[in-house]
Amino acid sequence: MQLKVDLHVHTTYSSDSLISPKELVFWAKKNGLNAVAVTDHNYLEGAFKIAKETPDFLIIPGMEVSSADGHIVALNVPELIPKGYSATETVERIHKAGGVAIACHPYVLGKGCLKEKVCPTFDAVEVINARAFPFKRSVKKAEETAKKLGLPRVAGTDAHYGPQIGFGYTLIEAEEASVDAIVKAIVDGRCQPMGKAVPFTLNLEMEIQRLKRAISKRKN
Repeated sequence: MQLKVDLHVHTTYSSDSLISPKELVFWAKKNGLNAVAVTDHNYLEGAFKIAKETPDFLIIPGMEVSSADGHIVALNVPELIPKGYSATETVERIHKAGGVAIACHPYVLGKGCLKEKVCPTFDAVEVINARAFPFKRSVKKAEETAKKLGLPRVAGTDAHYGPQIGFGYTLIEAEEASVDAIVKAIVDGRCQPMGKAVPFTLNLEMEIQRLKRAISKRKN
């Protein structure tokens, strides 16, 4: 079966995200997704909690690890992957835990991009990151790297605001709608990156909401 999955979404378990668990599911369903990977910054428990409390929608537990060389998305890991290690060692730790390692937004400005640190031991490259800047250049460079290394290509939004969810997504040919089947399909290359850049207006809305939240916290 073909599944439409956003493989890179942050919730309020990431300090810079505005997406509550309820908003996550609402926008994912509204935008026609079959599953979403929750990939909060260096934090895993939130993803498991959301998955447990959301029986009617498929959540792929994961995290975005801040390696010493750049950010790496770890999917389907049962334990926290520590930050601060090299990209190579981080990927090794993800694999040892039984997870899948994705080089996320490897060629963007100001996001801990991996650049030349992307290596053949990764399971896939996020060639489309819907919030990447500059968008077209980052897609082109990531595509070139994936082709050079012979790695599967995926996409995600890197959403931090509900309406952004689903602008970047991966079409996955999985045997069934389950976490194990999806990650296996990614490793096998039965996936296709899709999507477009998040509109400037949505990014602006996000920043306004972040400002309102910061002001509210100061008042309290």
